[in-house]
Amino acid sequence: MDSRERKIYRVTVLGSVVNVLLVTLKFAFGILGRSSAMIADAVHSLSDLITDVVVIVFVKLSNKPQDSDHDYGHGKYETLATAFIGLALFAVGVMILYGGAEKIAAALRGEVLPQPGMIALWAALTSVVAKEWCYRFTVKTGRETQSQAVVANAWHHRSDAFSSIGTALGIGGAIFLGERWTVLDPIAAVIVSVFIIKTALSLMKQASDELLEKSLPDEIERKIKEIAEDEDGVSGIHNMRTRRIGNRISIEMHLRMPGDISLYEAHRRATDIEHRLRCEFGDGTYISLHIEPLKVNGRYVKPE
Repeated sequence: MDSRERKIYRVTVLGSVVNVLLVTLKFAFGILGRSSAMIADAVHSLSDLITDVVVIVFVKLSNKPQDSDHDYGHGKYETLATAFIGLALFAVGVMILYGGAEKIAAALRGEVLPQPGMIALWAALTSVVAKEWCYRFTVKTGRETQSQAVVANAWHHRSDAFSSIGTALGIGGAIFLGERWTVLDPIAAVIVSVFIIKTALSLMKQASDELLEKSLPDEIERKIKEIAEDEDGVSGIHNMRTRRIGNRISIEMHLRMPGDISLYEAHRRATDIEHRLRCEFGDGTYISLHIEPLKVNGRYVKPE
């Protein structure tokens, strides 16, 4: 196991331990405190625990070296993990939205909803602190290791923190404002569900862009061109193609150089460009450069 994989496993396992404790706490206190918002929050934390397992399994697969069947390695397993996390979040958000809407409809029909207890409020506040802490150390590692799956999992932690903030406000309002305001508990659950669904859609779009081979952002492509054009003798760049493969990127482009330089010199310059690109974007960057002589009026110029 390399250092990148160890870092990812460490933060994911730590997040899993926190999630196990929170799931137990939220379900118990949600039932004892008669809070639908807290039980919905517990389901959200349970989905966090599931996505932790997804990250551990898929990062292990993505770190497998390239083989005869996977010339570009297995990096897109991380992309699949991001997609699964997004789908899990979306499903959780819809479930919470539906459950909260049902209780709101019941309140509008005149039904008296049960008033949550203080124990549910304390559970929500504890969850806010714990999940924000999980977000901070997870997103830090995700950015250090350039793992989109880990960053996605960090946002799952933060969405749970947001969920718990809404839950705490709803439970607190229902407790301190009296029986007439117990509907605030399911209203909080519905508001939280909207944030969860929004985060889920963002993660699924990110994963689908990678799976559909979307080009890298314009600012990254401009940086690639700057690095290549900075090499002595490079007079033009065309047919650039870029994409992301898990935590790595792939770059293909055609470079124009003087036709009278030797094959050795053209290779040296191309190797220098590859070296500087890897210094900028990582040692695992896939680079394919095609060297062409200069063109005049649409024709290659034959050296004298």
